[in-house]
Amino acid sequence: MKIRSHSESHVVELSDGSRWRIFPADIDVTLHWKPETDLSVEPIDDEINSHALVDKSEDSRVRVIPADQEWPVGKVKKALKDE
Repeated sequence: MKIRSHSESHVVELSDGSRWRIFPADIDVTLHWKPETDLSVEPIDDEINSHALVDKSEDSRVRVIPADQEWPVGKVKKALKDE
């Protein structure tokens, strides 16, 4: 899928209309994304994040949740400390 909109650094909308909130520690990976970047959405088994957006051409992935959901603040703070 291609990127339809990435006007906010922490939210990306894909060509299928899905919107994803990017995990704070992964935002730097998204800064080089362009509209033609081809991403796939993959479910992941993670306590905080439900999916990953994968850019196979760059061999990178970012952790995400649906954009209409909020991060569990305490768990995010702990995860950021542990990274």
